[in-house]
Amino acid sequence: MQLTSPFGAVFDLTEIDRHRWRARVDDTWRGWTGPHGGVIAGLAVAAAESAVGDEVAVRALDLRFLGRPRDGELTLRAERHPVGRTTHVVDIAVLQDEDTVAAASVTLGRTRAGTIDDRFDRTAPQVPAPDACALFRLPTDIVPAAAHFEIRPAAGPLPLTGSDETCMTVWTALIPELPLDAPSLAVLADALPPAIFPALTAPVAVPTVTMSLHVHTDDFDPLARRALVRAANVSTGGGWSVDDIDIWDERGRLLATARQSRRVLG
Repeated sequence: MQLTSPFGAVFDLTEIDRHRWRARVDDTWRGWTGPHGGVIAGLAVAAAESAVGDEVAVRALDLRFLGRPRDGELTLRAERHPVGRTTHVVDIAVLQDEDTVAAASVTLGRTRAGTIDDRFDRTAPQVPAPDACALFRLPTDIVPAAAHFEIRPAAGPLPLTGSDETCMTVWTALIPELPLDAPSLAVLADALPPAIFPALTAPVAVPTVTMSLHVHTDDFDPLARRALVRAANVSTGGGWSVDDIDIWDERGRLLATARQSRRVLG
């Protein structure tokens, strides 16, 4: 059964057996060395949502890359673990030719009223509106998946400009247009180049090894498409680089935060 969500339809995410799905990631979604890492994260989230059902919302994702996936067909296998009456943890194995190329743990839980007031301590920066920001195109001959992102820099330096700053803030949306939901947020968390790139003047391979994502709401606007994404380098040294990513909607609501650990291969 093919998933009816817009995200699932883009990648032909189809349930082929109980808690097993097939997806296809074509070469237009290729990143530096293989399928875009955010797409694999989004597929893991979408499979976990399908495994549990509509009654719970995605709260967190922890993803580890265990191999080098290739363009083409992927198989996702889910193992569901209920935790009490309100929480589920779904372990996802992402396979290609029976080799596990990535593994993820997705936490989902019901929304309920609590005794503590809602609060969000990470405020969206004051930046121009999306349409006031010029389009910026990453080179698709190096990263074909860049064609699937509308990117409008809103603050901070651009990649490969030799800046003293190691952060980027952009308005971005997916192409084709997809609503801002948990799978799409996983992709957008990996939309930008590594946050060390503004300090560089030539590209270096900095592949993701681990990615964590925390989703702060399940109240998504079904008409929203654009998000404000800020990526900041926390540290780079010893052949490793760590980035923090924050994602807000156009109303300034914090949707998700993420962290990536990367190898520096250059």
